[in-house]
Amino acid sequence: MKKVLAHFEKVDPVLHKAALQVGLFELDFYNKRQNHFENLCREITNQQLSNKAGDTIFGRFKKLFPKEIPEPELVLKFDDQTIRDVGMSWAKVRYVKDLADKVLKKEVDIENLDKLSDEEVMSELTKVKGIGPWTVEMYLMFTLGRPDVFSLGDLGLKRAIQKLYGMKKEPTKKQMEQMSKKWSPYRTYAA
Repeated sequence: MKKVLAHFEKVDPVLHKAALQVGLFELDFYNKRQNHFENLCREITNQQLSNKAGDTIFGRFKKLFPKEIPEPELVLKFDDQTIRDVGMSWAKVRYVKDLADKVLKKEVDIENLDKLSDEEVMSELTKVKGIGPWTVEMYLMFTLGRPDVFSLGDLGLKRAIQKLYGMKKEPTKKQMEQMSKKWSPYRTYAA
């Protein structure tokens, strides 16, 4: 963490001050034995929801499975209404089923995501309906623990930058890209 703080102090005093006030989180939680299918289902479930709502719906979804471990084979056996009844939107039901289908057909290789570059993970996961750049960026940051990812399309980050740097308007994507470049190789920590 000292390296990250020292980097921010050198390249961006405003971010450094905020990091000292808020604190930095660790990215050492990545576990190679984790269930990528389950984590991707969680990412899909949590799209455009508060953490509390997403966690509640995902908790109900997990209860559909033995030992509360989502498995692609079982996802495809459920009728759509069963999944919808846990609180997922119809679109998310389709996305979770598409993920299950593509995993089973080996069209998407989720078992080796930790061995792929960020760009390769993006290419692999965006084959699934409903998984776009934002979802992959969150997966890279919070599941794979990649230290240098920044989501230029994240509304929360836009608003945080606007507030932190006293901007009258939300920053543009280009402004965010320019700002975040100096935070590299620790953009995930900055986010």
